[in-house]
Amino acid sequence: MSYNVEEMNWSDVRNLFRKWRDDNERKSEDVMQLWDSVLSSKQSKLGNERHLVLEQVIIAALDCNRVETAEHCVSILSAEFPGSLRIQKYRSMLLEALERYDDALGELDQIIRKDETNAAPRKRKVALLKTQGRTAEAIKELCEYMKIFMSDQEGWHELCNLYLAEGEYAKAAFCMEELLLHNPHSHLIHQRLADIRYTMCCGHITNSKATPAKRKEAQKLAQWAMGQIQSRTEPPTKATKVAHKAGKGGIESNGELQALEQAFGGLEVGKLTN
Repeated sequence: MSYNVEEMNWSDVRNLFRKWRDDNERKSEDVMQLWDSVLSSKQSKLGNERHLVLEQVIIAALDCNRVETAEHCVSILSAEFPGSLRIQKYRSMLLEALERYDDALGELDQIIRKDETNAAPRKRKVALLKTQGRTAEAIKELCEYMKIFMSDQEGWHELCNLYLAEGEYAKAAFCMEELLLHNPHSHLIHQRLADIRYTMCCGHITNSKATPAKRKEAQKLAQWAMGQIQSRTEPPTKATKVAHKAGKGGIESNGELQALEQAFGGLEVGKLTN
């Protein structure tokens, strides 16, 4: 949104910034426009809100790739609060924007060592590792986080996503089961858990290590299931009636063989027939 900055004084902008903070709205481009036009030269008039406004400007500047502005605000806060973990977190975000990822991880590790119960730097570290494609390390870090913050539902969701990216379906299902304990009536969680279980089932069928006899038996059951489906979806023919009465279990045509292969996720049914 474009503002008529010529008609706005510093108190109007301060009140607008305060409203955005209370409503949890970032409005990054608007913040930068009003900061450059009005508030940057009126910092001394902000009183106790000055530090909050500087933090707000840091986030907006990083969103808009205004690294120099973010660096200036971080340096002001660092000079006033040299040992603040909160300011150190902003320094790590600035290092991320500069693509100095190792230095950013170092800052986050320092914060975690000083305050192990601080959730923000741990989440930031997981996000940074994920951004770099270091999924295994992100999973390890997030597991350590979940040991401390076991009731964090967003953490379980993210851990599930990371496990799915690595093909660890059993561990992903465990994460969804943990979420069910927090929200047992959520149909979305039930649906996602069902999707994961279904994927696991298809994988077991495709990569079955059962003995040939068991696989032969499974093929016969599949043949019976296919016949039941066809009897409900297609008009019965004389041949199918005779086959059902005789209880035959063999595959009569290549069409049925292909249908079975598709239904069972690529299971090599052809190798099981005599």
